[in-house]
Amino acid sequence: MKKTFQLTHPKIKLARMVDTVKHEVKKYVKRERNKSLPEDVDYWDFDCKFGHTEQEAQPVHLTAINNSIDEAVALSLTSFYIEILVKPGIRQNQV
Repeated sequence: MKKTFQLTHPKIKLARMVDTVKHEVKKYVKRERNKSLPEDVDYWDFDCKFGHTEQEAQPVHLTAINNSIDEAVALSLTSFYIEILVKPGIRQNQV
């Protein structure tokens, strides 16, 4: 998912727009995690970026996406960019 979300709409309030964005991100992650894993992969991992624009996007952890969205709202941004790319994850054996 590579998308710029707009937080302005003539009829929809800001709080509903934010909830919609968070729901869309959650739905995307759930859909990707439910895909079948290749044989040599333990889990699906995600590379995430968040920024005011695509050029300013910085890497963030998946769990920090909601906090980043809330921070964008607190800064009164009219839009922001989210990039979430799925990648195979392999657990490291710990002895």
